[in-house]
Amino acid sequence: MAEPQPPQIREGADVDDETPAVPASAEDRKAAAALSSLDARGEDDEGTSKKPNLDQEALGKAMSRLELASKGKGSDKGKSKEGDIEKKKQVVKVDQADVALLVEQLELTKPKATELLRAHEGNAIKAMRAFVTASG
Repeated sequence: MAEPQPPQIREGADVDDETPAVPASAEDRKAAAALSSLDARGEDDEGTSKKPNLDQEALGKAMSRLELASKGKGSDKGKSKEGDIEKKKQVVKVDQADVALLVEQLELTKPKATELLRAHEGNAIKAMRAFVTASG
C-alpha cells in the first residue's frame, strides 16, 4: 500500500494550487486588489438588505481603482483636448441643406453628415474634401 504522507501535503493537489501567484506589476496588483474586494463578503447575520449596497460599494471601489491604474499622465491631457473638440463641435451651426447634400452625395447618415460638417466648421466643401481624401 501507499506510504502515509505528511499532514501539509494533500493528495491530488498541484504545486500551483499551493503557491499563490503574486502579480508582477503595480497595475496587476491593483487589479487583483479590485477583484478581491469584489469577492469580500460581509457578515451573513446582518441581513440581506445591506448586501447589495456592499456589493455596489465594492464594485465602485474596484472600478475606480482600475480606472486610476489605467490612467497615465499623457491620457489626461488627451481627454481634455477631446473635450475641447466636443465643445467646439457643438457650437458650430450646421445648415440642413448642407446635411442633405452630404447625405445625398456621400451616402452618409444624417448624424454622420452633421458630425462631419461640425468637424469642418459647417463648411460643406471642406467636409466633402476631407471625406473623399480620407476614403481614398
